[in-house]
Amino acid sequence: MANVTLRNVRKTYPGGFEAIKGVNVDVGDGQFCVLVGPSGCGKSTLLRMVAGLETVTGGEIDIGGRVVNQIEPADRDIAMVFQNYALYPHMSVFNNMAYGLRNRGMKEAEVKTRVEEAARVLELAPMLERKPRQLSGGQRQRVAMGRAIVRQPKVFLFDEPLSNLDAKLRIAMRVEIRKLQRRLNTTSIYVTHDQLEAMTLADILVVMNGGQVEQVGNPLAIYEKPATTFVASFIGAPPMNLMSTRADEIKSQLGGGATEAGILGIRPEDFVITDQTPAGGVALPLTVEAIERVGAETFVYGTRAQDEQRVAATPGELPPGEVIVRIPGTEAPAIGERIRVAAVRPKLHLFSGDGRTRIEA
Repeated sequence: MANVTLRNVRKTYPGGFEAIKGVNVDVGDGQFCVLVGPSGCGKSTLLRMVAGLETVTGGEIDIGGRVVNQIEPADRDIAMVFQNYALYPHMSVFNNMAYGLRNRGMKEAEVKTRVEEAARVLELAPMLERKPRQLSGGQRQRVAMGRAIVRQPKVFLFDEPLSNLDAKLRIAMRVEIRKLQRRLNTTSIYVTHDQLEAMTLADILVVMNGGQVEQVGNPLAIYEKPATTFVASFIGAPPMNLMSTRADEIKSQLGGGATEAGILGIRPEDFVITDQTPAGGVALPLTVEAIERVGAETFVYGTRAQDEQRVAATPGELPPGEVIVRIPGTEAPAIGERIRVAAVRPKLHLFSGDGRTRIEA
């Protein structure tokens, strides 16, 4: 096990494109760190830099107290699990898991012990003689993880390992990966674009955008206090409602602390349908445009009614815009119905006008 520390890490490709722009992250010994962000944000590039598959243009990557920038991948004491499993189709499960150990000259008795122990942990023991084509997608992914486990590395790296699985299997494998990591207590860095996957797996969550880190922290803390509007809209499903509002309106609704035009954010689940405007809160009249009933909850998609779409809102109301509201599954207003929703002050999020700074009002 080992700490992984990234100090001002940069990656610039020939031609001048800067893919990674001064990333600083500290992953503690035994922690499960998840890099999450949209396609093209640099998360996979950063993981490959830790693995040694991409060169480092600037900064330092430290694994277990050793700067590894110039160290070959095979000598970094890491193991990587890929999205496409990367199994040898002509080899049995046992031989796929044993291949790397044999290449390192390990004695066959030790190879057998490690493979059988990993197979037991991953519930692959009955399948050791099968070929990859005889396995399901989830079983193949477990073999890929087994091949990493037998290495007994200091650090596990996961590059979107569940992307090829169906929704039900993704959930099952997500739980398996987390249980396995806790059991082994091995420092892990995991890349995904799926914010639900990120929230449920991570001890430490790193939200990336445009080659930069937007926010680092505990997943729940990031959800409850996003640092920027990008984080607010990316973490959470459905995303946070973000609405522009003028400085005077912010002051009147939220009190001191807001001195310039900003952005107000409200999560869908923090709205309630009511005729009242809560003290210190905000209210919003909506025309229901669409309804999604998904069992335990209902999503209401609404817009401001045309005759209420004015620049200046009445005290306690927000400017016009599209809004998503999450309510219990037993409730469902009709399409076209005009309703009023409200949120109380502790559930309101305020950001600077450019969306780059959270304002604690």
